[in-house]
Formats: sequence, C-alpha cells, structure tokens
Amino acid sequence: MDPLRRLVFINQATGYLTIDIVNAFVSYFDEIVLITGSVRVQDTPLDHRIRLESIVRYNRGSNFKKMVSWMVASVQIFLLLKFRYNRYDKFFFTVPPTAYLMAPWFRGKYSILVFDLYPDALKANGFSEKGLLCRWWSRRNQRVFMHAHMIYTLSDAMRTRINSYAPDSAITVIPNWSAFSHLKPIPKERNNILKRDGLQDKFIVQYSGNIGVTHNVETLLDVANTLREETDIIFQIIGRGERSNEISRRIKTDGLTNCLMLPFRDDSELYESLCEADIAVIILDDKTPDVSIPSKIYNIMAAGLPVLAIASPDSGIGDLIKSHKIGEVFEKTNIKDMCQFIRELKHDSRKRSIYSSCSLEASGLFTSKNAEFYLGSYIDNE
Repeated sequence: MDPLRRLVFINQATGYLTIDIVNAFVSYFDEIVLITGSVRVQDTPLDHRIRLESIVRYNRGSNFKKMVSWMVASVQIFLLLKFRYNRYDKFFFTVPPTAYLMAPWFRGKYSILVFDLYPDALKANGFSEKGLLCRWWSRRNQRVFMHAHMIYTLSDAMRTRINSYAPDSAITVIPNWSAFSHLKPIPKERNNILKRDGLQDKFIVQYSGNIGVTHNVETLLDVANTLREETDIIFQIIGRGERSNEISRRIKTDGLTNCLMLPFRDDSELYESLCEADIAVIILDDKTPDVSIPSKIYNIMAAGLPVLAIASPDSGIGDLIKSHKIGEVFEKTNIKDMCQFIRELKHDSRKRSIYSSCSLEASGLFTSKNAEFYLGSYIDNE
C-alpha cells in the first residue's frame, strides 16, 4: 500500500492567496493541515477538508510587537512540527519570517514560498548588512534553500535577490493574483460608499495599505499640500500601522483639508472602496526595491485603476507597472511630476481610460488559476 500523502502549510496570517494555494493541493493529498494565526476570507472559503492548527495571531503593530508575535509563533510552529507533524511534507510561507529556517530539523521534504526576503528586508529597519544577525541569516538561507524541494517567489526581481542564496534553476516564479478578478469595476454613479462619503464629484487619489516605517506616506502628504488649492482633488489614506498617529497629526498640523485619514474597510466593502478611486497609490521603500511586490497591486488592476507608484523605477513593482503600462513610477523626491501626473489624469479622461483599460487587461493574467501552478510544479519535481 502506498504511504499516505500528507502536507502541512505554515502561514501565520492566512488571506485569500494562501487559501487559494492550499485549496489547490486538497485533491492531490490524503491529508492537508494549515498552521495559522488567522484566516481572512474575502471570497473563496477554505476547503472543509483542511485541518486547522491555531497559533498566535500576527501582530501588525510596532516592529517590537511584530517580532514578539513572530517569536511566539515560531516556538508554537516548532512544537507542532516536532511532535505532531514531523513526518509530513511541509510548505512554509515567510510569515513568520523565522519559521522556514527550522525546516531542516524535521523529517519529510519542505518547500518555501518567499513573499518577503530576509535578512534583506531587515535593512530597511536599520539592521546592518555586516551585523551578526544578517550574516547568520544569510548563511542559514544558503543551507535551507539548498535542501528545499521547491522554492517559490513572486517575480523575476525577487528571484534575482534569492540568487544570493540559491541557483536560478531552483527557483520557480509564480505571480500573485487578485481576489476580485471575477468582478467588474463598479461605476461611480452606482458606488454606494462614494455616495455615503459625499465624494461623488471629487477626483480621488487613494492609498490603501499599511502605514509603517517602510512606507513613505508623508510623500503623499507633500503632494496633497502642493495640490491643496485644487479643491476637487481628494486624497484618501486608508489603513493602519505604527506611523498612523504621526501621519494624522501632520494632516491636522498642515491643515490638509484635502486629505482623509480612514480605517481599513471591511472585507465586504474592499472592492467597492477601490472603485471609489480615480488613481491608486502604491508606496514602497526605496531601500528595499526588489524585496516586496505588494499583493494589493493585483486588486488595483482588477478594479481597472491607473497607478501612481512611489518607488524605485528599478524595483519589481516598477517593472510590473511599466511592462503592463498601467501607470507611472516616481522617486519619492519627485513631487512635481507626481502632481503633474495627477493633474493630467484629472483633465484627460482619454488618457485615464487608456491606463484603466491596461489595468483590466493585465488583471486577466493574475487570477486564482495561478494557484494551480503551485501544485503543478510541486508534482512535476517529485
């Protein structure tokens, strides 16, 4: 009799991407387990055949709180893998970023999906590349990646970074996708959130996401300050993070009445909230240009929005935006050209429509069908 095929997924913060991937593996394995701190369902639920093991939730607060939640989760993951799922195959997501480092300690083959690359991402938080932690982590990566069954990542730019630890041939690139690729953009005249907020006649520039140390949200405030006399332009800043209070204080201090600071929308309102916008803003720290491609870019494309990215033009997100012609990428100091881009799209509906069409067309390449590529490549390499 063939041995049971059993696989355990490890992700402290499970969202729609994880759900789609885990669901794709259900039909091939006899048993699937998901170790997670939370499951956030946006559209497709987790398959009922998947067993859940709970660990501490991912804390999205300060760096200290994040690290504490990572450490506690890592201990819990170790105990579960050591004493309950040692013989299972394992599939690590890089949340917490320390969990995959222990993969060689257990039986069964393991795979890694690199959402954010460490220790590279630590540099944005002031850690020295030559420091003890970064040097140890780099050496550990080389050993862990060397013995992995599969290494997945999200872009060619990310693969180039991982080449420091593993050969190109060992890395499989599968882009993320939108949770809303099956939906059609909601026209402004039918947008209930827009009506509720009384913004039907406004041109909306929207940033929705984390407000942390790696996000130059103050740059958007500089743009808003420059355009403050154009009262038909409204800047929405939707999100939370350790710098939320700082950003709120500056909006009040500078008298930026054209800026609205809002909490995250409920999942049921997320797509409609995106469709409020005329321009969507992506912000990435220029210290880590290739380390992260925010998954929200795919939801933005599914809403058919032009993109204003505050990032390095050579970043992974920059390459994505330019290759699909869905917007423009600006260095954080280039306030003048950002303002000009916003003015152009406000006054030129044809140009705005071209960007919008390109976004929608590109979104067709990034659907939940991509989740099936994980299973296909996993099986092909067995």
